[in-house]
Amino acid sequence: MTSNSLKVLIVDDHALVLHGFALSVLELFPTAEVLEANSLEGALATVRRNPDLSLVLFDLHLDSDDGLTGVRRMIEALDGVPLIVISASDESADVIDSVRAGAKGYILKSGSSALLEHAISLVLSGETYVPLPRTVLVSAIAAEPERPTNHMLDRLTDRQRDVFQLLLAGHSNKEIARSLGVLEGTVKVHVRAIMQKLGVKNRTQVAVAAARAGCFPEEV
Repeated sequence: MTSNSLKVLIVDDHALVLHGFALSVLELFPTAEVLEANSLEGALATVRRNPDLSLVLFDLHLDSDDGLTGVRRMIEALDGVPLIVISASDESADVIDSVRAGAKGYILKSGSSALLEHAISLVLSGETYVPLPRTVLVSAIAAEPERPTNHMLDRLTDRQRDVFQLLLAGHSNKEIARSLGVLEGTVKVHVRAIMQKLGVKNRTQVAVAAARAGCFPEEV
């Protein structure tokens, strides 16, 4: 999808935050069309009027709601259009619950424009983006049952270790393929093998397993 056809709805009940995200999206994607809403009902009405939406950025605690109720209602109304949660919270429960509710991404409001661009590009390519700061990982580890992690990297081949490191850094399969000079399909095979060897089902669980073994990603 090119920025010429990109239509983004931003939903937040704080005017400065709403305006700031709108400016950031337009700076990153100058030809995109950006729509704004400051309430859940306003957002739902905008969705009904714009069946060609590409993406929604949605405030987790909109209207002082519990957060997930609004996320679920929006996702149901969007019928397949990806939604990225935007939030000031880096609590692991908020990140994990948002993804479980159907969000395709989770962006911290304290993040950079480069991170916003990366998250949007990743989600529009069909993948999921979540932040992986140490606070999120440590909290997630505490909530997870213990798993053996001794010699985790010894389970991986040299090429799988290369993919693993880029995976921890938050890169998409396409970015990993470009960095390593291999086909994207080859990267997908390596990612599946890594998940199988680590006994996990998705990228977030890969990062949690890595953190449990002391392999933290670099801070963004």
